[in-house]
Amino acid sequence: MKKLSFVIAVLSVALVQAQATWNIDASHTSIRFAVDHMVISEVEGNFSKYEGSLVSTKEDFSDAKINFVVDINSVNTDNAKRDEHLRSADFFETEKYPKMTFVSTAVKKTGANKYDLTGNLSLHGITKEISLVMTYGGTTKDPWGNTKAGLKVTGIINRTDFGLKYNSVLEAGSLMIGEEVTITAKVELVKI
Repeated sequence: MKKLSFVIAVLSVALVQAQATWNIDASHTSIRFAVDHMVISEVEGNFSKYEGSLVSTKEDFSDAKINFVVDINSVNTDNAKRDEHLRSADFFETEKYPKMTFVSTAVKKTGANKYDLTGNLSLHGITKEISLVMTYGGTTKDPWGNTKAGLKVTGIINRTDFGLKYNSVLEAGSLMIGEEVTITAKVELVKI
């Protein structure tokens, strides 16, 4: 019995040591979104404050565990009046819900460096499972000896699923603001 306990302890230590932890390099990362406006165009924006980490035992991140937190108050659409409206109770209601979080639950390889990423998105007091597409760009060393990796994560969510229902009806009967929001995260990670 002591031998079995020792083997389990050694394997547990080896597994922990094999795990790599990565943090988001915020200066080389962008979190962007786009939503239809008046059916004829799109409005784009980004979040400038966020943090996150990834833990993986595989070099290609095919078993990644991802945690990501966005400060919703950092929303920026290059229009101060619109940004204030987005922070208001009509949309994000940031005084009550200042953060958006994503916690992965599964990563499934679908092709060369391509994955389906599933996780729980919490926004505006509502948590829902969403599916995204993750592309692994590779791993390299920067000029200062840091190990870096790149990921691109894309997907579409329906904002009304998260209680973001504000809208107006145009004269022609269509909605002013689209319900689907396209998300594009270009993430650079640094191994710690």
